Amino acid sequence: MSTVRVGVRCDAGPTRGVGHLVRCLALAEEFLARGHRVEFFGTVEGVGWAGRQLAARGIPLHPGPQRPADLVAAARRHGLDVVVLDSYELDPAGAGALRAAGVVTLAVVDGDTRGQDADVYLDQNLGAAHGPLPGRLLAGTAYPLLRDAVVAARPAAPRPATPAARPRVLAFFGGTDAFGAAPVLARVLLATGHPMDLTVVVGRADVEAELAALAPGRGQAVRPVPPTDDLPALVTAADLVVSAAGTSTWELCCLGAPAALVCVVDNQRESYGRVVDAGLVAGLGELPALAAAGLPGRTARAGAARTLRALLDSPERRAALAARAWATVDGRGRARVADAVLALVGAPSRG
Repeated sequence: MSTVRVGVRCDAGPTRGVGHLVRCLALAEEFLARGHRVEFFGTVEGVGWAGRQLAARGIPLHPGPQRPADLVAAARRHGLDVVVLDSYELDPAGAGALRAAGVVTLAVVDGDTRGQDADVYLDQNLGAAHGPLPGRLLAGTAYPLLRDAVVAARPAAPRPATPAARPRVLAFFGGTDAFGAAPVLARVLLATGHPMDLTVVVGRADVEAELAALAPGRGQAVRPVPPTDDLPALVTAADLVVSAAGTSTWELCCLGAPAALVCVVDNQRESYGRVVDAGLVAGLGELPALAAAGLPGRTARAGAARTLRALLDSPERRAALAARAWATVDGRGRARVADAVLALVGAPSRG
């Protein structure tokens, strides 16, 4: 078998975000670079940036089958050899149905296989493990799926401690900021009182309006920018990055960015705790607590502001985070995943 036909089933949208699509896009780039064919199946609505990423790579997008029988029918109709499933919403029986139909199936998971019966599972989170799955689990930070643009921007060595009287701070919270984290964290950053040039990636008009209403202090400036393909360059130029504890965590690690993360949704909690405990990032807490009214909210925001102030004041603290992060994710995870999948198909592992 020379050319392998790969189908990817995932969705992206204003409420779902784009994390699933971004990591699947990275794996698609690896298959394409090896001369194989990739097609996406799913819904990409209200996120123009995501649709443009697929179009720019010549990747077709088809409607996303929901039921197991429809997944199998789509795989047969398109002659797929492999299907990648990356969704919390699909019927978990879909993986087993595809496998029974002779289609090699990779399930991308985050701490819970949801009972899927896949040929191989990928959990790219720190410390990932799923019990007795010998030979079927690709787990941990050797396997993050990172796009070409991220890998190309990876520095050759960790960044040194560099003083900055007015640090450049980048804040971004996924392709859509579905939970409105940007205004909350921008307020916390400004509340540190530290001079800074704050760039905030904004994907929604209501979020931009909230940012426009902020009143920066002395020596502080806030600049909103739309979602951009230049995000890796913004990350590498920043003295500090504030982000959500989602799939972008591994991009930040690969790029050796000094980062402070917020846990935005429940399914990020376990991974967030692990990367904070390992000293790869600083922890700012959970978004609902930071956004809360009354004394609990003020207390959470004050604690996060103290953490940020300490990082803004200390290039040594920032450099220590960056060095540990850089050493943890080497940017070759998607090649390892592609090797494992292609071995199951019987295709050459290296193209």
